[in-house]
Amino acid sequence: MKQYIETNKERFFEELFSLLRIPSVSSLEKHKPDMQKCAERLVELLMEAGADEAAVYPTTGHPVVFGQKMVDPSLPTVLVYGHYDVQPVDPIELWHSDPFEPEIRDGAIYARGANDDKGQLFMHIKAFEFMVREGGLKHNVKFILEGEEEIGSPSLAAWAKDHKEMLAADIILVSDTTMISESVPSINCGMRGLSYVEVKVTGPNKDLHSGHYGGAIANPINVLCDMISSLIDKDGHITVKGFYDDVVELSAEDRAKLSRAPFDIEEYKGFLDIKEVKGEAGYSSLERTGIRPCLDVNGIWGGYIGEGAKTVLPSVAHAKISMRLVPNQDSATITKLFTEHFLSIAPDYVKVEVTPHHGGDGFLIPISSPAYKAAEKAMTEVYGIEPVPSRGGGSIPILADLQRILGIDPLLMGFGLERDTIHSPNESYLLKQLFAGMEAIALFYRYY
Repeated sequence: MKQYIETNKERFFEELFSLLRIPSVSSLEKHKPDMQKCAERLVELLMEAGADEAAVYPTTGHPVVFGQKMVDPSLPTVLVYGHYDVQPVDPIELWHSDPFEPEIRDGAIYARGANDDKGQLFMHIKAFEFMVREGGLKHNVKFILEGEEEIGSPSLAAWAKDHKEMLAADIILVSDTTMISESVPSINCGMRGLSYVEVKVTGPNKDLHSGHYGGAIANPINVLCDMISSLIDKDGHITVKGFYDDVVELSAEDRAKLSRAPFDIEEYKGFLDIKEVKGEAGYSSLERTGIRPCLDVNGIWGGYIGEGAKTVLPSVAHAKISMRLVPNQDSATITKLFTEHFLSIAPDYVKVEVTPHHGGDGFLIPISSPAYKAAEKAMTEVYGIEPVPSRGGGSIPILADLQRILGIDPLLMGFGLERDTIHSPNESYLLKQLFAGMEAIALFYRYY
């Protein structure tokens, strides 16, 4: 595969860049035509790579791309999952280059989607291409590439149920996660779920003069801040009643296994430019992001935020809140518990609304499975060191749905790094990780 990459890398760049130039932002209505355009481009790339068939399928939301190559129905079938939608680019002024005009700088590709997930799904297309052209493919391979992962995959579960037979496979192969570091490869054996809500606090029926009314009535922003502050206690414990009821406590033995992952707390703090970490008492930073749930405010606004001063007491305040969940916690249940709790702590001098957005459940996979062992062997060969099993702190909610609908486990061979700053300005993807991913995926097919 190394020689194939070296011979074809300029073509690879051209093809990947053709995807990265398409602003497939699923959350913004104005980019709906771009979603279709990106899906159609993926069909072209799959067919050029050697698929027997590939097509764009409509859903109730953004389209799904499905492609496949059936070598022999009696052979194992790998279902490759990826997503072609990307996050918005705001704040645009913090980008050092156009987010939709990819550039290679300092050994990395810079663009929105360079890692998450266009760069990583592209590795699968090229590893598949190599296996087909070299005559080494001994598996059936199917691709399901969606356009709604960044908004919670609202359409894919229903579409998957309707196309269950078409998607039948033995394993779901995914690259949409990060590794511990360039020198310490890892394979995610679980990911957290997600519950995402928006809250609204309303006080007076209109914005008011802060001199005439300040100190006499409740300020919705102040109230909202107080309510949010009460959601987590001094030990970092979430105060929503029933929140931890279904959380499975890991044994000391399991926690010891997970602690094998190398982690330098000083390097971690230095990378983030913080003096100290903070989180739930009794757990390490890795455990806080892997085996424990959390609650965070993702955005908060209200009142006047324009240039200069405006002495106004706002009528309304808003916040977006996400809760990352561990396996065994049900997203719908947590959303209900949060809603009931948040409404119950609302003081009489404001009105409160909670609007659920997207969510999904977490999952775990066994590290003793043939697929995991094949991935472990492939990554050991590429990196020269055995990968560490890890728990992912992020969420890919649809994977738990696909696991349930299709009756097969996902395998997460992710090659991103924390330095890639996905979802943030200046997203990037190291070329050596892009190429290492192609090699490891090709080797996975050899060993699985």
